[in-house]
Amino acid sequence: MSHTTQALELSQLTAENLTVDAANGVTYAYRRFGTSDNDQPPLLFLQHFRGNLDNWDPLLVDGIAAHREVVLLDNTGVGLSSGTVPDSVTQMARDAIAFLDALEIDRVDLLGYSLGGMVAQEVALLRPRAVRRIILAGTGPRGGRQMHGWTFDIERTANNADNGIEDLLRIFFEVTETSRARGIEYVQRAFSRQEGADRPNGPEVTRAQYDAIVEWGIPDETRLNRLAGIVQPVLVANGANDMMIPTINSQLLADQLPNARLRIYPDAAHGFLFQYPEQFADLVTEFLSTE
Repeated sequence: MSHTTQALELSQLTAENLTVDAANGVTYAYRRFGTSDNDQPPLLFLQHFRGNLDNWDPLLVDGIAAHREVVLLDNTGVGLSSGTVPDSVTQMARDAIAFLDALEIDRVDLLGYSLGGMVAQEVALLRPRAVRRIILAGTGPRGGRQMHGWTFDIERTANNADNGIEDLLRIFFEVTETSRARGIEYVQRAFSRQEGADRPNGPEVTRAQYDAIVEWGIPDETRLNRLAGIVQPVLVANGANDMMIPTINSQLLADQLPNARLRIYPDAAHGFLFQYPEQFADLVTEFLSTE
């Protein structure tokens, strides 16, 4: 059955976990569905720190998939994918490229969230002709500001092996009642899959990914010059008070990228795209549809 035919019946909560063997020896787990009866390339979703396929908000993903084909990826060593998580963003990007090559996808749009947004920047720099448009959500540039590791309380909470709902709400959402209420709604949506759940990530994933994030954030303003190499249209978005990757870094991206637009969501933090899933899905769809 083709992806186009499947897509009409599937959603983030029902799409099958697929696998593909790549030339780098990794077997990648992914979900692929959506509307692919147009000339637009698929949209590859690159996930946040410690996240797997299940952490994407169904309202966000399905809202976008109603208009285009989407591909959700467990990168090397994450979730149901084999291999060992690398401790550098650049290698994560090379692994994502190996996945695209394995699926014979030679043209792609990227949606990178948090750590995934760092990976998306590297994919665009390493394989520039393969990338058409990019969404960078809750992320920052290499060598950006206040990114050399998180503040002590955020680091302790984010790296806690026994993270619960309260921890997630604290680091992804604002302290306001409105933001927290929408955070609880996100949790109920995202983890309501009935069968075929992804495999939770263990401490080895946490350590390697955090090492990669810390290295990416080593202060170095000269690294901002690399962004001149990303000439594709870019949508940069974040919450007004991101405590994991401070919102100033979204402004830096918008200032330094040659062809970028910026959207900041009020009363929101790092998880703004899960707080405003339908609004963000509409914005992404409009951005990707613009010629």
